[in-house]
Amino acid sequence: MSQYVSADFIWEVTPRSGRRDLEEDLDVGFGSREQEKMGKERGAKRTITDSCGMYLGSQNAFLVKRTSGGGSRFSRDPLNLTNKHSRKYAGFVNDKAVGVVPAEKGVTLITKKTSASQKPAVSLIKTTFRKSGRKTFAGVAKSVAKNGYRADLRAEAVARSSAILQSQTPKKDAPAPKLRGSKAAKAAAKGE
Repeated sequence: MSQYVSADFIWEVTPRSGRRDLEEDLDVGFGSREQEKMGKERGAKRTITDSCGMYLGSQNAFLVKRTSGGGSRFSRDPLNLTNKHSRKYAGFVNDKAVGVVPAEKGVTLITKKTSASQKPAVSLIKTTFRKSGRKTFAGVAKSVAKNGYRADLRAEAVARSSAILQSQTPKKDAPAPKLRGSKAAKAAAKGE
């Protein structure tokens, strides 16, 4: 076993016999040695996605950094429901990710297959909802949470689908202003 020590974390790399899968070959640990011992006692295992999230947290293709607004960080990831740069919402890091994008007359729910996480061309499942608002929200909530996929993202998925549907409704023209009081009386007198 070899250890790599950095300012923030400790890497412990333990090769296992006969396996070539990178996620299975490495045990990656973070934090102090005491925290690492506690994590191993509980059966916790850090995976490659955890280390990817840590490495790609400050630099990735979807990250948008702004100096105004206190140094805000946003994400252009289509599988990010809130467009906030966060490990929880990052679709390119998580094996289970959810995205809601506009369709022609409705919304499209995008989820990732966990079995095909290493095959980007076939890993996305797209489902389009073209029903009324409540039926769309119920379908999105069922697909995201009730089927045991990512229950923690239910509210964000429903809120995003609601905002998309609201943006697709045609805007009404503003009504012509009605004259009131003395101006209405003058206009009525002119019209006679």
